[in-house]
Amino acid sequence: MPGLLRGVARTAVVAGTATAVSNRVSRRQQGRWAAQQEYEAPAPPPPPPPAALSSAPLTTDMTSKIEQLKQLGDLKAQGVLTESEFEEQKRRILQS
Repeated sequence: MPGLLRGVARTAVVAGTATAVSNRVSRRQQGRWAAQQEYEAPAPPPPPPPAALSSAPLTTDMTSKIEQLKQLGDLKAQGVLTESEFEEQKRRILQS
C-alpha cells in the first residue's frame, strides 16, 4: 500500500505543477496578445470639427490680424520697432 500511496502522491504533485505552469504560460500569452493588440490597434480618428458658418474663419482670421497689429503697435510704442519696421510688419500681416 505504501508504494501505491507514493505513486498517487507523485502523480498529484506532477499534475499540480503542470497545471500551475500551464496557467502561468496562458496568463503570459494573454498579456502579450493584449499588449500586441493595443500596439497594433490604430487610434480612433479625431471627431470632425463642428460645422461652422462660412464667415467664422474669416472672423477668426480678422481677429487674429487685429491682435497682431495691436502687438505691433505696442512694440512700436515701447520703442522696440522703428517706424519702417512697423510698416513692413503691418504690410505683411495685412497681405496674409
